[in-house]
Amino acid sequence: MSLPQKIGFIGTGAITDAMVRGLLTKPAAVPHVMVSLRSADISARLAGDFPQVLVSGDNQTIVDGCDTVVLAIRPQIAEEVIRPLRFRDGQRVISVVAATARDTLLDWIGADVRLSQAIPLPFVARRKGVTAVYPPDADTAALFNAMGNAVECESKAEYDLLAAASALMATYFGIMHRASEWLAANGLPEGKGRAYLAPLFASLSDTAILSGDDVPFLELSHEFATRGGLNEQVFRDFEAEGGSQAMNSALDRVLARIRG
Repeated sequence: MSLPQKIGFIGTGAITDAMVRGLLTKPAAVPHVMVSLRSADISARLAGDFPQVLVSGDNQTIVDGCDTVVLAIRPQIAEEVIRPLRFRDGQRVISVVAATARDTLLDWIGADVRLSQAIPLPFVARRKGVTAVYPPDADTAALFNAMGNAVECESKAEYDLLAAASALMATYFGIMHRASEWLAANGLPEGKGRAYLAPLFASLSDTAILSGDDVPFLELSHEFATRGGLNEQVFRDFEAEGGSQAMNSALDRVLARIRG
C-alpha cells in the first residue's frame, strides 16, 4: 500500500477543504495536491495556507496530472462534471459523491479505473476522522488512515449502513443543545452549560474508544448507570418514552433513502 504522490480534487467544497488540511498539516502525508478553482474562496484559502496546493481552472488538467483523483462534487451536478473527463485505465479514483451508485459512477467515468467510494467527515481536517471505504482497498485505506482511521466495508450493504449511522451527527449536537436549553431554563447560564456538556460528551466518546471493540456499548451504559441511580432513571425514561424507537425509525428511513 502507498500514498499518492499527487492527489487531485474535482470540486472544492467543505469536504475537499477538510481532506486537504488533514493531508497537508505538518507533517504532510502527501507531497502535492491539486484542487479545482471551484469554489474560488476555498481554493484560494488552501493555496494560501499550503504551498503544496496548486489550483487549476481545468478539471481535465487535474485528471491528467494526478495519480489519484477525488470526486468531491454535489450529486446534483456530478454527471455533467464527470462525463466529459478522460480518465486513464488503472487510475485511482475516490468518490465522495453522496447517494450515487458505484455502477453509475463507472458509467460516467468511462474507463477501467480503480474506483473506491468513501464517506469522509469534517474531522479528517484534524486527523480525527473515521471514514467508511468501499470496496476494501489498501491504498485508499492508507490515505484515510493518514487522516484518522479507515473502516473498510466488505459489501455495499455494510457501506450503506455506516452511511446511515453517520446521519446521527446532527442528533448528537441536538441532544447537547436540548440539554443546554433545559439547563438555561432552570437557571444555569448558557455558557456554563456548554462548558460542562461538551467535555462530558467528549470524555464519554474517549471512554468508548479506549474500551476497545470487545466491550458492547450497552455494557458501558450499565457501567455508568448505578442501580437505582440517576443515569439509570434517564435511560429507562428515554426507552419508555420511545426514544430508541424514534431513533431506529429515523435510521430505517435514512437507509431507505440511501438505497434509493
